[in-house]
Amino acid sequence: MKAFVVRTPGGLDRLEIAERPDPGQPGPGEIRVAIQATSLNFHDLLVASGRSPAADGRVLMSDGAGTVEAVGAGVTEFAPGDRVVSCFFPHWPDGPPQTPVGNFAQVPGDGVDGFALTHAVRPAGAFTHAPRGWSFSESATITTAGLTAWRALVGDGGLKAGDTVLALGTGGVSVAALQIAKAMGAAVIVTSSSDAKLERVRALGADHTVNYRTQPDWGRQVRDWTGGRGVDHVVEVGGPGTLAQSIEAVRVGGHIALIGVLTGRAGEVPTSALMAKQARLQGLIVGSRRQQQDYVAALERTGIRPVIDRTYAFADLPEAFRHQESGSHFGKLCVAW
Repeated sequence: MKAFVVRTPGGLDRLEIAERPDPGQPGPGEIRVAIQATSLNFHDLLVASGRSPAADGRVLMSDGAGTVEAVGAGVTEFAPGDRVVSCFFPHWPDGPPQTPVGNFAQVPGDGVDGFALTHAVRPAGAFTHAPRGWSFSESATITTAGLTAWRALVGDGGLKAGDTVLALGTGGVSVAALQIAKAMGAAVIVTSSSDAKLERVRALGADHTVNYRTQPDWGRQVRDWTGGRGVDHVVEVGGPGTLAQSIEAVRVGGHIALIGVLTGRAGEVPTSALMAKQARLQGLIVGSRRQQQDYVAALERTGIRPVIDRTYAFADLPEAFRHQESGSHFGKLCVAW
């Protein structure tokens, strides 16, 4: 079968399609899945570009959606023909995060082979059912971006109707957070450097928008919009370059979900401001299988559908990564085959 791999030391010019043995039939507790789509995340780009080194010949991509072709002995949750979507941490079924999910050693597309391939045989617990009626590309957005937004706001944040949410940017996590928050009756503020993108998030229901290039003190602008109180939740994807403004924007006792490092991996934290706000600053990486099941159930009940900027063919994965690097996309970039 064909698989898209990265060769050491990494780089988009070091991606290639390779032949891999067919994984065969599933053993006890396993399922065989025909993978038909994936979606791009910043983590995948780090691996592909070599900024997060992986083993030579590592099969890329953490997200995978497809159809169950066969089930092994003892598997009762799935049957041939079911549509499924992969889990980012296949070894995290439920409960709070523990030591095994403190790194990427067992994450598909990083520590182990991912889903840029045509067939996979994995333990049944490495997948959940996909939402009914969704395309494979839509389902592939759940694993990383969608679940991250869900955990940030609902699983850890305790989002409720009437809350206010600040989402930074218009990538996959932030757009999913906007959709989740609006479906649950929250007010949402979104930042971007592009007025055109801000117009698009307003069409999706954003209650207020801020261009952070023209308003560099956007934290104060957000707080002013809330009448000086500050927002209940911040979906913080920037990291050190944006954290000070996020702390400025959050209310006393609010919640900042630190998700991304788009502005770098290290920097100053305004600790006195954080203490004065008595805010909860929580780092998180995606979520558990149980949280993914809860998210899929919510998607089916609310009718939310992901925003996909563009879907590429399998052979065009490097081009999709270059599109991602440009930062010009809105929502998710997918690859389907």
